[in-house]
Amino acid sequence: MKKKEEVASGLTRRGFLKLSGTAVLGIGVSGMTTFLWTKDGRAAIPVSGGYLVVDIEKCQGCVTCMMACALAHEGVASLSLARLQVLQDSFAKWPDDLTIEQCRQCVDAPCVEACPVNALVANPEYGNVRMVDQDLCIGCGLCFDACPYTPSRPIIAEEAEYDNDLKSRKCDLCADTPYWDQQGGPSGKQLCVEVCPVGAIAFTTEIPEQSGDSGYKVNLKDQGWANLGYATE
Repeated sequence: MKKKEEVASGLTRRGFLKLSGTAVLGIGVSGMTTFLWTKDGRAAIPVSGGYLVVDIEKCQGCVTCMMACALAHEGVASLSLARLQVLQDSFAKWPDDLTIEQCRQCVDAPCVEACPVNALVANPEYGNVRMVDQDLCIGCGLCFDACPYTPSRPIIAEEAEYDNDLKSRKCDLCADTPYWDQQGGPSGKQLCVEVCPVGAIAFTTEIPEQSGDSGYKVNLKDQGWANLGYATE
């Protein structure tokens, strides 16, 4: 995978309406397809139909989710090509010794706004998941630079099917998994959720709180964990 320098450089209804700088614009005729507009009058992209949330206190750092992600999307066992990241710090104490960093399918997605060729879009075919059209992607890395999180959620890497040109990838909630024969996207399954041995990753259609980590890093502990002495509320 190319380094950055090598490239061209559960929310309630009330909580949703309080999202900074946005408001409801309309409802699609085929269902509850929500659009937004910004305070400066700029039309925003449609809201994603699904999100991944994680419980970092449950995560054991096995990286099964990362390996499965790369296998399903790329057909290779490569942690570098995983579209979510488990980061570990051997010198920190639990629960700060590791974290899961997943794409947030941001309501106001900087990566989508940054793409100069409209290769990164909210795909209506898959519930408006933010996806990369690799036929259009020029591998400029602007989506990588625009992501406000560390590590950046998009991955810029060579793609063999395009003569090893640089192409961007990001989490698509398993909407496009050529090496996994299951339906993905918001209406299907997400492989990282399916394979996590401790249930530390979950899928939700609720729009998480967009500021900070509280909406995406949540408590997923059930009664089994309560029996071990962990808080479940």
